[in-house]
Amino acid sequence: MSTRMNGAEMVISALEREHVQYVFGLPGATVIPVYDALLGAPFTHVLARHEQGACHAADGYARASGRVGVVFATSGPGATNLVTGIANAHMDSIPLVIFTGQVATSSIGTDAFQEADIYGSSLPLVKHSFLVRDVSELPRIVKGAFQIAATGRPGPVLIDLPVDVQYQVGEFDYPETVRFPGYDPETRQDLTRLHEAVDALNGAERPVILAGGGAIAGGAAEILRELAVTAQIPVATTLMGKGVFPEDHPLALGMLGMHGTPRANHAVSEADLIMAVGTRFSNRSTGTDGGFAQSATVVHVDIDSAELDKNVHADIALKGNATKVLRLLADKVDSNRDHSSWRTRIESWPYPGTETDEEALTPQRLLAEIQKRHSPEGVLTTEVGQHQMWSALFWRSRAPRTFITSGGLGTMGFGLPSAVGAAFARPGEPVVCISGDGSFLMNAQELDTCLRYHLPVKVVVMNNAGLGMVRQWQQLFWDERYAHTCEECPLDIERIARGYGVPARKVQSLDELEGAADWAFAEEGPVVLDCRIERNANVFPMVPPGYGLQAYLRCEEDVSS
Repeated sequence: MSTRMNGAEMVISALEREHVQYVFGLPGATVIPVYDALLGAPFTHVLARHEQGACHAADGYARASGRVGVVFATSGPGATNLVTGIANAHMDSIPLVIFTGQVATSSIGTDAFQEADIYGSSLPLVKHSFLVRDVSELPRIVKGAFQIAATGRPGPVLIDLPVDVQYQVGEFDYPETVRFPGYDPETRQDLTRLHEAVDALNGAERPVILAGGGAIAGGAAEILRELAVTAQIPVATTLMGKGVFPEDHPLALGMLGMHGTPRANHAVSEADLIMAVGTRFSNRSTGTDGGFAQSATVVHVDIDSAELDKNVHADIALKGNATKVLRLLADKVDSNRDHSSWRTRIESWPYPGTETDEEALTPQRLLAEIQKRHSPEGVLTTEVGQHQMWSALFWRSRAPRTFITSGGLGTMGFGLPSAVGAAFARPGEPVVCISGDGSFLMNAQELDTCLRYHLPVKVVVMNNAGLGMVRQWQQLFWDERYAHTCEECPLDIERIARGYGVPARKVQSLDELEGAADWAFAEEGPVVLDCRIERNANVFPMVPPGYGLQAYLRCEEDVSS
């Protein structure tokens, strides 16, 4: 049964039909009708302090919850402020539906006040975009946007909504489903070579499972663990796959790649079979010398055919949902294979420990103290930089959707707002955000959002008074020419946080850390710990750019030699 209402009311009614719980946004002139219709809505609007922050918050919510994140923004600068957040979600395959206000349809193309072609600008960065020209199109478009965002390989979908369409009145008849010519991801699987994959898996002497973000998006954690344990196959993950397999499990190899564990990198390099699940084989994962896993048969499972044979040749390609494909493999895998000699060889390679005898305030000790106090399945978000890689190495993720980071785009400023979204996805649970001083300043305004909504976000800043990752590259590969990475800065992060009304402490030594960490987790709302680490601390191991995974560096001496 249809109901007459205006376009703005249709948006709110459609979100109710989609069982949306939270919308993240910032109002402006061309979305006033939608915001007016929000009054009395059965879901919560979360007011961010910057549109990029709103988009990252919706992204963090989607990653932590497995649901579609929703964003509102106004036209012009409001919409263009979303671009980095949209690109970030696109690179990491995160489902978002983004509503942007637009000038009236009669003014499009006239350079009207706060007009920007966000529809055209976003096309390379989204799974799909819509420009609504008539209110009669709106129910079908919103339904289609949610379908496209969440099905197949997830991704962001943008709906550009002119202000006059928001005022138009029409019949609201919300469809149960929408069909788009050429888009039918649920039926377009290709498992014709499944028997070859089973034979290869059962015949392998040195198998490794490599799990990426697609294994998490596909809900494959449980069946992946079953397959690994049944066949006793070690599991490495990409950065985006952290948490899909518990990293305290004996079969866990940790993360592979440029800053991966030697155990993961060596195992993948010496494997005779790699079962890759939901990974796009990015250059940060594979190295860049063209020699990735040359002695291995690669079985690649992915829902997106564009990823098969794109960066690494797939000897056996299986197109389909990760859970469904792994279920079929697990039913046929040989549980009597003996991989004990392979596992003994793997265990001879080092795996970064979480403890150290050093008395300094090192990133390793800092992360160990924070993890002791955090829930075993609690969410950690990171910004981007050295602290991100330290977290990837030393934080033991035990469950999917608990390690939230910007993988493909590497967006500084992502961690804090994504922690906001994760806190809404996991109400009442503390969320830890590991940050660097450079990244912290990118979206520090979202501390205000944390305080207004009394979110238990614990921001831990690894403050090395510089842009640490770039400084590391300058030290190792640019003859120590530190161009604009080690500028003296008078800012005080503790005072910045307190200026927002957020309790904060400065931690300058290991002796101060334990008490400060206890205090941070005892506080009910947001807190900031400004932890002063050694400026010249570097992330090791590290595979130099242009090298393969086995050419890892353990310390500065390796570089000089």
